[in-house]
Amino acid sequence: MALSPDTVPLAELDSLWDFDEPAESERRFEVVVRRARLEDDGRFLAEALTQLGRTQGLQWRFDEATRTLDSAADVLRPEDRRGRVRLLLERGRVANSSGAEGRGRKSFLEAWELARSANEDGLAVDAAHMLGIVEPPAEARAWNERAMELARTSPDPLARRWVGSLANNIGWALHEAGDEAAAIELFSLARDEWLGDGRVGRARIARWSIARSRRSQGDFEAALDEQHALLAELKALGESDGYVFEEVGECLLALGRASEARPHFARAFELLAGDPSLTDDPARLERLRALADAAQTEP
Repeated sequence: MALSPDTVPLAELDSLWDFDEPAESERRFEVVVRRARLEDDGRFLAEALTQLGRTQGLQWRFDEATRTLDSAADVLRPEDRRGRVRLLLERGRVANSSGAEGRGRKSFLEAWELARSANEDGLAVDAAHMLGIVEPPAEARAWNERAMELARTSPDPLARRWVGSLANNIGWALHEAGDEAAAIELFSLARDEWLGDGRVGRARIARWSIARSRRSQGDFEAALDEQHALLAELKALGESDGYVFEEVGECLLALGRASEARPHFARAFELLAGDPSLTDDPARLERLRALADAAQTEP
């Protein structure tokens, strides 16, 4: 559970994050920023502002995020290398998410080099993982592998927490290359890492990914069983996930059960139509809409 923003120390600032709820995280970091201003703690204020900017970027408020990061730069002390790394990371993330030229590559490279020189392994892994996102495939894989090696060998527990995310990223690269067996191995590692430190929601993402790879292997029944299990768990929690509904529909369609698939595609379209991460993939949304509306029946 996250610590209170009224008492959280600088070393545990990341405990305030809930990446699935950026608006709630924003409210917490706003409290920390006000507290840091009152306490006249420049180091704390600079780092808190970088994280506040990150919450705004995750909500696609890029101009506001940039202004917040500019405020962090204004109060950053020259000797504060950790704060500078965090500022570089968040400037890079805003550039990447907003589609700016270079996608933040220069910022991430500088963050990697500065974090390594400052022995901030957790932040160095973060920078390498972002380079694994913005670089072309060959370079991206090398950066992900470099990040994984550091995460697994570093004494920094913040670096170790990256293993699951990196395994997930490498797994998707393998999936896109058509190596489903290797992808499932990496997704399974991600699942186990996330379960091991209590990130059950993240582990569900890994389970979804394993099932997605099984569908690509042609094991439609196994894939459908896992997606149904995820659907039931989310329902018990009072939650819905458009990507799970989409995959249930795809598995049913692959099994020749088109009429059963239609309501799942309809629910997927309803949940995903406003997802900003799909703005660059209108064909996917159009396909969901068409499959939901099509007058298909089983043969």
